[in-house]
Formats: sequence, C-alpha cells, structure tokens
Amino acid sequence: MPKNILISGAGIAGPTVAFWLVRYGMKVTVIERSPQLRSAGQTIDIRGTGLEVVRKMGLEDIIRARSTQEKGINFVDRENRTQAAFPVETMDGQSFVAEIEIVRGELATLLYEQTRNDVEYIFGDKITAIVDRDDRVQASFSKGADREFDLIIIADGLNSKTRELVFESSTSPIHRLGQYTSYFSIPYEESDGTWSRWYNAPGGRCILLRPDGQETNTTRAFLTLSSSPNGLEKLDINSQKAEMHKLFADAGWETPRVLSSMENSSDFYLQEVAQVKMDVWSKGRVALLGDAGYCPSPISGMGTSVAIVGAYILAAEIAHHEDHKNAFASYETLLRPYITKAQSLPPGAPHFATPQTEWGIWILHKVLSVASFGIRVGAARFFRKFLSPPAESIELPTYDTQIIRQ
Repeated sequence: MPKNILISGAGIAGPTVAFWLVRYGMKVTVIERSPQLRSAGQTIDIRGTGLEVVRKMGLEDIIRARSTQEKGINFVDRENRTQAAFPVETMDGQSFVAEIEIVRGELATLLYEQTRNDVEYIFGDKITAIVDRDDRVQASFSKGADREFDLIIIADGLNSKTRELVFESSTSPIHRLGQYTSYFSIPYEESDGTWSRWYNAPGGRCILLRPDGQETNTTRAFLTLSSSPNGLEKLDINSQKAEMHKLFADAGWETPRVLSSMENSSDFYLQEVAQVKMDVWSKGRVALLGDAGYCPSPISGMGTSVAIVGAYILAAEIAHHEDHKNAFASYETLLRPYITKAQSLPPGAPHFATPQTEWGIWILHKVLSVASFGIRVGAARFFRKFLSPPAESIELPTYDTQIIRQ
C-alpha cells in the first residue's frame, strides 16, 4: 500500500519532495500556514547538483524561461562607480551570480503548478500537535480535524514552529550570524540595468539591487545590516520598516529611492541571517528537510540547492526502504557531508562583506577588484575556493528508476 505522507511547508523544499514522492506512487498532503503561496523573498539561485536534480525533474527549460537573466554583479561606490565586476559567466556561473537566478516566489509558484493536480494542498492552516503511535503518526491542526499519516516531513523554514513540536532541546538549533536582511520589490528604473549592484555604507550596512527581469518592471531590493541580535525579526512589519528608515537614512547612494519605495511595498520581509544545526534530522516517523533541518544561511549561496538535493534524496530513500527508520538514516548519511560543506562559510563571513568603516569598504573593494582581475587573466582556480559555494560537493545517488511512475 502506498505511504500517506504529510509535508509542512509549501515553499521550495516541500513541493520539491512532494513532486518526487508522487512520482514514487505515494499519497501526499502539503499544509501551509499562509493563506496563499508566498510571493515575498529574495532572488535565489540554483547551482551544481541542485541544477542536476532540476534536470531530472524536467524543469530546467521552464525555470530558465522564468529566470531574471542577470548579467552579473557590480560592486559600486557612493557615486555609483563600479569598483569590481563579476559577470555571470565568471567561474562557469558559480560565483556571486549563478547561471540560473530566479525570484523565490516564481520558483515556489512553478513547483506548486507542477504538483497541484497530484497533491492535496491545504492553505491557511498549521500543525499544532504531533503524536507518534509507532505504526502511524497523528497530526492535529489549528483548523482541520486530526488526521493520521505514515510519515511527516517538516519543511517550513528556519524558524519552524513545527520542528519545536517534535525536536525538544534546551538550546536553540538556530546559530545566529549577526546580520539582518530585509527583502522587498521596488519599481524598476533605467539605472538598474541588467546587472545586480552591491553598495556598502559604513556601519556594516549594505544595499543590493537586483533587477527581476522578464519585463516585470520591478527590482528586488535588499537591505542588510550587521548587528547583534536585537529582536528586529519580532517586530510587526510597520515597525520593521520604521527601523530600516532610521538605520539607513544617511547611507547615501540610491538609499532615498529605496526607502521611499519600501513604504509602498506589499512584499516586505525581514529575517535574521542564521543557520540551523541539528544533531539528528529525524525522530520516529518525522523528518526534517531544507531550512527547517539544515539552513546554510542566505549568504552561503546554497540554500535552494541543498533544499532541492535534500528533497530528491529523502523521497528516493523513503521509496527504496520499507522501514522509515532505515530510509531516514540513509538520507542523513548521504546528505550530511554536503550540508557540512554548505554551512562552512568563507573566512570572515558574513562581516567581511559588510565593513564597519570607510577604510574597511576601501579594502573590500580592492580585494574584489584584484579577484575580478585575477579571474579575467586566468587565475579562476585560485579564487574559486573563496568565491564559489561548494555546489558540486555531492554525487547524486543512483536509484532504481523502474519504480518511478511515469
């Protein structure tokens, strides 16, 4: 009898594992606390082995068609003069800007469209209790009636409340990296062009503008602040916007335009930059996936790829093992070395990229300028270890494709 599986979270990891579980003939339900798919979020990339999984899903061409088509990234000064430039083809598309860059909401929508006819989606509800009964696991919901499943997969993000229902600990698995980042879209202007622009201001502040492309007439704005944890993530949206105004008021460059447009943005989102480190990724009939289990942080450049690769391996291991305990153990054995590398940030990260002083910004620009020049003259191999995430540091397992439903 096919397994009946509940997934918490309709972001990237949840629908991806649902895609594969359905292909293995399983019955899948996805529950999402938001009343609809979330359009907010940053521009994300798909790299290395993550792209290999996308190809196996048959979605590469569709994703490329919806990508932002960014040409690269320019590091600019207060006068908008380029101090260092990295085209997308730098190091085969594995540098600051990857070969495939797509707005998070676009990718989430695409994955939903690919699975909605085969998966039961429930929006506007959440899991409130989980009881493992050895042969089944019972889930209670804030709105719906209790239901039983064979397995539950928790894929609802860094600050997962569902994770807390199962994995009790005296210490938080969230490892804070001393930064906050807010994301929102603003109207596109001619100066945005087709390249991302990264601007640093003293005080550990950074503004990144990334054109969405595809004739959307929008640009994705990022405001990043190096700061010890101070509760910004707990404020309501209006208070968060007010804090961003106060903290970035004197930052210079195109800050007035960004802050003005932020006031009217309907997709504003602020998060603390952090990683999730868990000793184990499963307990009984419940497993963790993606950011809920092993968030590498946005600055790693690996968040989307590890979610996609993790979903592929988890689904396959469940399908190829009758005993869920063996499936979960194999999933962790195969994936953990990859996650360990993804969470190993470059020396000085994240604060090296957000200096506190003008002198620090000057040094950053000089280092990046040398790197850019070095790559152009053939020293890509040397700089790759510093600028390129470990996107290809796992070899995908080979599974019996005969059990996949065509």
